[in-house]
Amino acid sequence: MPAEGHGHFHAISFDPTVSEPDHYDAAPAAGRAYRIGIGGPVGSGKTALTAALCRALGDEINLAVVTNDIYTTEDADFLRRAGVLDPERIEAVQTGACPHTAIRDDITANLDAVERLEEKFPGLDLVIIESGGDNLTAVFSRGLADSQIFVVDVAGGDKVPRKGGPGVTTADLLVINKIDIAHLVGADMDVMTSDAHRMRGSLPVITQSLVDTPDAPAVAGWVRSLL
Repeated sequence: MPAEGHGHFHAISFDPTVSEPDHYDAAPAAGRAYRIGIGGPVGSGKTALTAALCRALGDEINLAVVTNDIYTTEDADFLRRAGVLDPERIEAVQTGACPHTAIRDDITANLDAVERLEEKFPGLDLVIIESGGDNLTAVFSRGLADSQIFVVDVAGGDKVPRKGGPGVTTADLLVINKIDIAHLVGADMDVMTSDAHRMRGSLPVITQSLVDTPDAPAVAGWVRSLL
């Protein structure tokens, strides 16, 4: 049975490989910063990746960051303490509910945060929007993010990519993080990467360790290619 809203119908699907219908049209990109959303489960390394991208790109790209936490500003505070960006370039959103609500269902608070940054820093090239920790279904509305990175880590087990879900299967880039500890948690990287490529088809997959490569060069290169 279809669900009605926003002047049109959304089909309801329980297929775990399919995203829920996006309630928002893609926003016109002309005259504004490019927006990249970073999502993934709790503890997968989203904030660490955001910090790495700020370190790698901050001197060459005019960028800013929006973080999402349910009740705190923990991720924004971490980035400010790390000194990876001018603190004024970091906005914190407190979602008050499951993180996917603020990145997919009602994106108003995030759009407001992006707008504040664009007013403070005219000519922004890029805004990175980091979601709060969520599950494998978490995806950004195309009205909020132009491209999406989904982060998983080996501590969740090498089974995670084959579990699928829209985050894994539809994000523009899948990052498998913390590969330096795979041997400690019994994760088979050959299985994990082959399953990821099988689930994603032609969509790219990057494996990384921010211990070994703190500036996330492969992901930073992918971001550069978008800009």
